[in-house]
Amino acid sequence: MAGMNSPLVHVRLRVEGIVQGVGFRPFVHTIAVRHGLRGQVANDPDGVLIDVTGPADAVAGFRRTLEGEAPPLAVIERISVRRREAAPPGETGFTIAAGPDDAPNGPARALIPPDIATCADCLGELFDPADRRHRHPFINCTNCGPRYTVVRSVPYDRSRTTMAGFPMCAACAREYHDPTDRRFHAQPLCCPDCGPALRLTDARTGTPIDGDPVAGAAALLRAGRIVAVKGLGGYHLAADAFNERAVHALRSRKHREEKPFAVLVPDPATADRLCEVDDTARALLTSPRAPIVLLPRREDAGVAPSVAPGRRELGLLLPYTPVHHLLCAQLPHPYVLTSGNLSDEPIAHHDDEARRRLAGIADAFLTHDRTIHTRADDSVVRTTPAGPVPVRRARGHAPEPLPLPVPARRPVLACGAELKSTFCLATGHRAVVSPHLGDLEHPETLRSFTEGIAHLRRLTGTDPELIAHDLHPEYLSTKYAHDLADSTGAHLMGVQHHHAHIASCLADNAEHGPVIGVAFDGLGYGTDGTLWGGEFLLADLTDFHRAAHFTPVPLPGGPAAIREPWRMAAAYLDACGEDPDDLPVYRRNRARWDQVRALARGGTHAPPTSSVGRLFDAVAALLDLRDTVSYEGQAAVDLEQCADPSITDAYEAQVTADGRIHGTDLIREVLTDVRAGTPPETVAARFHNALARTTAAVCHTLRETTHLTRVALSGGVFQNAYLLDRTTAALRRHDFHVLTHRRIPPNDAGISLGQAAVTAARTPA
Repeated sequence: MAGMNSPLVHVRLRVEGIVQGVGFRPFVHTIAVRHGLRGQVANDPDGVLIDVTGPADAVAGFRRTLEGEAPPLAVIERISVRRREAAPPGETGFTIAAGPDDAPNGPARALIPPDIATCADCLGELFDPADRRHRHPFINCTNCGPRYTVVRSVPYDRSRTTMAGFPMCAACAREYHDPTDRRFHAQPLCCPDCGPALRLTDARTGTPIDGDPVAGAAALLRAGRIVAVKGLGGYHLAADAFNERAVHALRSRKHREEKPFAVLVPDPATADRLCEVDDTARALLTSPRAPIVLLPRREDAGVAPSVAPGRRELGLLLPYTPVHHLLCAQLPHPYVLTSGNLSDEPIAHHDDEARRRLAGIADAFLTHDRTIHTRADDSVVRTTPAGPVPVRRARGHAPEPLPLPVPARRPVLACGAELKSTFCLATGHRAVVSPHLGDLEHPETLRSFTEGIAHLRRLTGTDPELIAHDLHPEYLSTKYAHDLADSTGAHLMGVQHHHAHIASCLADNAEHGPVIGVAFDGLGYGTDGTLWGGEFLLADLTDFHRAAHFTPVPLPGGPAAIREPWRMAAAYLDACGEDPDDLPVYRRNRARWDQVRALARGGTHAPPTSSVGRLFDAVAALLDLRDTVSYEGQAAVDLEQCADPSITDAYEAQVTADGRIHGTDLIREVLTDVRAGTPPETVAARFHNALARTTAAVCHTLRETTHLTRVALSGGVFQNAYLLDRTTAALRRHDFHVLTHRRIPPNDAGISLGQAAVTAARTPA
């Protein structure tokens, strides 16, 4: 028999990574018994601690199985092994021990997994009339369900989650303690007899609505009403996606004039009827992360016009909680599922907060009594020919760590930017980026930012010694960094905005640099005090040199020019010396045109900017697509939507010897076509193609002097699938290796990771 002649050994293994809340201890128990070992496994603040006693060859086989057959949701970062002199006293068999009641001295480093969509096994039970959890809206197991949003502290045990107030019944306790059961040590385990309960209430009075809550909510949705639904990471607002009156009412009450809504579809077949779904998109939709996926819509999709006005895409997602599945089973149409908030606010997640903020929007609340400890909005991914591009990283992803190319030798807090805010905590090779928070200019978001940092610091045991921030002195994240440094004595590290963009792309691709970094976005504070946004940087993780950029033009009225793209058209026309009298954009805005032009010329309230995002705004206004926006980047989205993908010719822009790219050249060519009556679809395509070819040409010129062959593309402008595809193709024709974002968004949500990567690389050993 195996092991008969093998010496007896006593070994302690520490496993670090995402190993709590993913069925790891039951897995360890199973394979320990399989290998005939004695001992125990327990969660602790660092991950999972395993003590085993048995023949040396059996222990070696156990170690191989541990690494090779780990549960699908587990991520093993490191296994450390230490021989022990003897087995612990009284050790018999193999047991699962509870985590310690009090964390030992020292920081907690265990990783909490993200919230995961309901698994196939639980779904089978949910709709099985013979199962004791038939139609139980909180069904879960070790392979699915709530994780990060219910955790209060580590180690990850039930007593430290918001399930602590729901003692298990005898039947659930038997499952919990049965090593052969799928729910063995599943911390959110419950059933209809011992778990949370749904309730449906009237939004105005708060009184309960009689009957089955799911059936009642479905009836309200069928009748064209709006229902606030409590999900994993917060409340959503739901309405029948085929009912124009209901969707228009939701848009009006939520003060979300035009930004598209996501649509929840019951199954992949329905997704196919609404959108063009390729294999990549299908894999994203059906993955345990269950993000919203932006897809090309079919002409006969049939959804209400107000779902995504004027858009060629729809954001689709599949049900990811039992409540969503139960609702879908009773509804004839897909339904809108959008964040429970007023426009620009963070998603509501506490019950009192939701009633206060959403009572004027929803007609009813489908809610429950399991507390959401940490808010997490839905993740969003866009499919492009270059591959999936994350737009928002939240539920299903955060707080899963990302590796740093250079380890952080001292703990780092990176505070991010102002818009699409995230923060990042980094120690060693591990960077934990928060879920998407929103725009910090909103008080609720700022509060969520500060509370989120405190919570994630507790969970990760991170006491930052270095605090990274953007160079913009007026960003609230920058001010927070300074205040925290003043109160803690931590060292501040300023990181230029576009360097952080390129560093985030490098970190996303496990690269150190140097690269030619192309950072196109709306605005970012430059080292010369101007507003950058059309940058070519020679960069690595520690430093950068601004090698080329778009020639700055005035931003007349500052933030007002971002809200009103016609102002950028006025600024560019003035910079070109063009008479605007024959243009519709001038006639529409004649009353204020001279005033805005005077602002542009005066300079006091018109800071210069090299922003490519603002160049997009100017072209969109010249094509009569949009004079004002209701959300950030809307004019650029319109311009992308307008572009005809069959057009292959392009405008040309002059690049001077000192690396200045004249956006005014592109504006002049746009004007020539507009005045000649060229279709807007052609003009938009030629403009996109010009940016792609100009980018490749500038990179080619820089390669001649630097010999760099890798290009990193970052910044919010590269969420544009048309531009990303053509830029990537043009660079590859020039034999460049192109780095794009894969796990973190290219927009400002990636800034915190970039700041952390730069700070880690700059910190000496």
